[in-house]
Amino acid sequence: MNVTTDTPLAATALDAGIAASVTVDIDWNEAFCSEGANCFRFGLDDSGRAYIGSTLAPGEYVSDSVEALRALISAVKAGAADHLL
Repeated sequence: MNVTTDTPLAATALDAGIAASVTVDIDWNEAFCSEGANCFRFGLDDSGRAYIGSTLAPGEYVSDSVEALRALISAVKAGAADHLL
């Protein structure tokens, strides 16, 4: 899983761990907000990579394959992160 901040990175460079000067064009869904205005958003880029970001820090997000983020969300729903609450 990749964590990215405001540094522009190409999606293919993310896989290789190499910074590039190409900006990733992410198509963000409408933000999901829970109680206390903790808002997260999900997105996809043109190459099919998935992204999760917070509305509090728009230039910061995690990215990975759709399958990897689907597994992460399933694990969280199953209680794997309950100890963090």
